[in-house]
Amino acid sequence: MRERTAFFTGHRNLSKKEREILRQRLDETLERLIELGVVFWDIGMALGADQMAAFALLRQRERNPAVKFIAVLPCRNQDALWSDADRQTYHKLLSSADKIVYVSEQYFDGCMKLRNEWLVKNSSVCVTYLKNRKSGTGQTVRMARMQGLEVINLAE
Repeated sequence: MRERTAFFTGHRNLSKKEREILRQRLDETLERLIELGVVFWDIGMALGADQMAAFALLRQRERNPAVKFIAVLPCRNQDALWSDADRQTYHKLLSSADKIVYVSEQYFDGCMKLRNEWLVKNSSVCVTYLKNRKSGTGQTVRMARMQGLEVINLAE
């Protein structure tokens, strides 16, 4: 199953221009990888690029019901400090997931890294929007490369 699984990781804060670029590149990349047989998609569900990837994946799933969206969460209360609007979007996406994986029941220092390690361990392809290599996204991409995963950076 790992060879048919990809994950997405990206930055939380994106400019309007970056969002436009990401939206276009996500659709093209997801479609291409799905055609190649990648049907399981793990997404960490952070604000920003992760949730954009989840929406793009749902659009792909409408055309191809074999596509599976797995929300991989660092903890049950990931959204505890988010705005009401962000929480609503998050729960809407979670209700559309085919499966939800909780890496930890409660938040602790390091649960985000543990979630990122889970994403790398269970996938063969890393799709990312990475501009700032000194970030959680950068750390995750480095882990993916160290494990020999194919990395597709939509920011390049």
